[in-house]
Amino acid sequence: MTPEEFYIQYLKSLGKDNEFYPGKFIVDKFGDSPEMADELLEPVLSGLKTATCSALWEWEHEGGDIPKPGLISVIVDGKDEPRCIIETVEITLRNYNEVDADFARDEGEGDLSLEYWREAHKGFFTRTLPAIGREFRDDMPLVCERFKVVWK
Repeated sequence: MTPEEFYIQYLKSLGKDNEFYPGKFIVDKFGDSPEMADELLEPVLSGLKTATCSALWEWEHEGGDIPKPGLISVIVDGKDEPRCIIETVEITLRNYNEVDADFARDEGEGDLSLEYWREAHKGFFTRTLPAIGREFRDDMPLVCERFKVVWK
């Protein structure tokens, strides 16, 4: 099933199947590899993961607007199969070193601690940022997003 078909099924479940407009949602996945997409999807589906973050520099590099509350995303797995739909409920901009224990827990990864979050995200950004000509910094700006699963 395509993400568009998945989204239409979601609309039908709401009785809004005549409200399909291309561009009303995005297709996204977590992480930077098929394995990570699958790994991070499981806590989303179980309800443990209700937050995520990305480097503001990536948004600026791609020229896109950062997400806003109300954004609907069809989340795909490592094989690009749609698995759920999330809605962005909150966006905050904060530096890496300003992320707190509550946000780290809501990311739903590892042992849910801030220490684990810092280590895992430092590794992720150290690996991915060079592709856009940036390097990890403790004060790097992040787009911190809270979301809810609205359909699976």
